[in-house]
Amino acid sequence: MDLQLYKSANNRAYYSIFHSIKAVFALEPIDFKRHKDVLAYFNKNYVHTELFPKTIGRRIMRASKIREDSDYDDEFVVKAEDTLAQIQTAEELMTLVEEYVNNK
Repeated sequence: MDLQLYKSANNRAYYSIFHSIKAVFALEPIDFKRHKDVLAYFNKNYVHTELFPKTIGRRIMRASKIREDSDYDDEFVVKAEDTLAQIQTAEELMTLVEEYVNNK
């Protein structure tokens, strides 16, 4: 399989994660310009307070790192299992966010 497809999938999975988090923020309302601020606030106010599981917080941070490497590191070698994990993280977070939003 073309490694570029894995890199693209990593990007799309990460942005699904990112926009899911922003959907949670729309309830506050709060917004940030930088991705790292979005992730930090979510981890501090939603993961560390256990509104979302701690395991998903770690997976989100890994997704961010893999997306950055996929997008900006020309020497980064994408692994199929990492891309699959990215997609699974995105799917799980979208489900958690849907439940969270529906309960608000």
